[in-house]
Amino acid sequence: MGVMPTRRAIELAEERNLDLVEVAPSARPPVCRIMDYGKFRYEVTRREREARRDSKSKGASNELKEVRFKTRIGDHDREAKTRVVRRLLGEGAKVKVSVMFRGREITHPEIGMQVLRKVAEDLKEDAKVDKVPSFEGRFLSMIVSPAKKNQPKPKQAKITEPASAKA
Repeated sequence: MGVMPTRRAIELAEERNLDLVEVAPSARPPVCRIMDYGKFRYEVTRREREARRDSKSKGASNELKEVRFKTRIGDHDREAKTRVVRRLLGEGAKVKVSVMFRGREITHPEIGMQVLRKVAEDLKEDAKVDKVPSFEGRFLSMIVSPAKKNQPKPKQAKITEPASAKA
């Protein structure tokens, strides 16, 4: 609308039931805008919320997920949780595989090592062990990450003579 006195700008904003918002106070003359400030703030916060949500979904590859096992887990339950670990690895996440010791189970760490060894054996094609099993309080845990699959090389295209050259 061009340069105008402050009083006139305020009157214009009030006529339209809007707010006069100073956009660039350091400019000479200061730049103002006539807008619905409440709606503007709402849109800004909505954009920030969407940006946060988008950044979380993109950062999944850096995430560390955890799957917990118990020392007395059955074979079928261990296999089911191993499938969960395999799925998480397929999504690109690192996975912390933990065995939780309760009560006096802590006196037999070899049982937890057997569980982790079986899980590592089941995942040998899909994962590599980043951190070997170690104790963290009452948990024995290891960290596995997705294995780099060997991509098959593209086949060489066979060069053939055009049909017209054969005649």
